[in-house]
Amino acid sequence: MKKPSLKKKYNTSVSFGRSLLAPCGMNCGSCIGYMRPVNTCPGCWFLDQGKARLHCVIRNCDLLEKTESKFCFDCLKYPCRRLIQLDKRYRTKYNTGFLENLMMIKHKGIDYFLSFETKRRTCPDCGGTLSVHRDHCLACSKVLINNGL
Repeated sequence: MKKPSLKKKYNTSVSFGRSLLAPCGMNCGSCIGYMRPVNTCPGCWFLDQGKARLHCVIRNCDLLEKTESKFCFDCLKYPCRRLIQLDKRYRTKYNTGFLENLMMIKHKGIDYFLSFETKRRTCPDCGGTLSVHRDHCLACSKVLINNGL
């Protein structure tokens, strides 16, 4: 992990909403790509088709387009090999599981998941939004254990 730095002004006041939930279960609002001050990724649903969106195998999956919810859990091939690999990488590196996120969305609803994410991704010291990709708060540099979990 990178050392805390206050030089860059990241967006640490993100309001999570449905438009920031990727088909794979990622909360784009907690992604460092969404929070960074330059070359910002707009998230999977933004029409401008940012760089990450253009190259994302999951977001561009033909089977995803056939689902009613536009989430991977409704896909006939769920969980596919790519989603399993992504989930494993994020559970190992960032203590976040996409399969777990998707099941929470499916069984408890989007509003419940967004409330859960808001609690999980809020710095206990300053109230800033926490990035899933960092072990510290980008607003106040508080070092977190298990990404705030």
